[in-house]
Amino acid sequence: MLREAEQRLTRDHQDPSAAQFLLLEGHQWTFTQLVQHYRDQVPSDEWRTYQQQILRVGRGEPAQYVLGHAPFYGRDFQVTPATLIPREETEELVEWVLASVPTSEAHVIDVGTGSGAIAVTLQAERPQWQVTATDISTAALQVAQANAQRLAAKVRFTSGDLLAPVQGQRFDAIVSNPPYIDREELAVMDDSVRRYEPEQALYAADHGLAFYHRFAAVLTDFLAPKGSFFAEIGYRQGPAVQALFQQALPGATVTIRQDMSGHDRMVRVNLTD
Repeated sequence: MLREAEQRLTRDHQDPSAAQFLLLEGHQWTFTQLVQHYRDQVPSDEWRTYQQQILRVGRGEPAQYVLGHAPFYGRDFQVTPATLIPREETEELVEWVLASVPTSEAHVIDVGTGSGAIAVTLQAERPQWQVTATDISTAALQVAQANAQRLAAKVRFTSGDLLAPVQGQRFDAIVSNPPYIDREELAVMDDSVRRYEPEQALYAADHGLAFYHRFAAVLTDFLAPKGSFFAEIGYRQGPAVQALFQQALPGATVTIRQDMSGHDRMVRVNLTD
């Protein structure tokens, strides 16, 4: 069944690895467990369900949306077309935050939380932290709240644009995976991302830099003394993002960090006082 599905996806010009992903995630198996079941006879109802899933992926729909969930930092998160699919690069952002914010009772906010993957993970990994999450999308917030409840993460959710819902509050860390794709990059984007993932979570004006400009203008109003801002960035945006934060916040330390593939992927802005 797996080999036939891989061949079908190849014929449909889709990534054949999605066939294995669907089997692993559908059963909550590791690869070793999949191998152990290779000689099992597949029940007819499971076979029909799997064929329908492969048909949808063959048409370009992301496998995570087909399943309705996606793995992130060792946990399973519900995802819908109202939320971005959490990715490995964002796990690296979470790891950076966890390693850089040692305060036992830190107050942290995830801006534009989407599925809640960042906020829920931070609170689950650091139960002593106070974690807040915002999003302008009501549909996304509903998904994030469901994920927090299922994973027993005590995250406070609030609706609104950027940091407007928490006016007057200060945070030890502000974290965000904001929209940062330049619409001029549409031609090189994956077709499934263009067709299925939410536009307002993907694209930003000013060649993808609009949200970094907005953050730079307000960080001093929302960060605690010596607080830090962390964000994911586009792989070609490192120099521009670093320059705009240094210009807006001359006293801050701005660090660009690469992902495991060697691409610029994250920025950290530390306020010195």
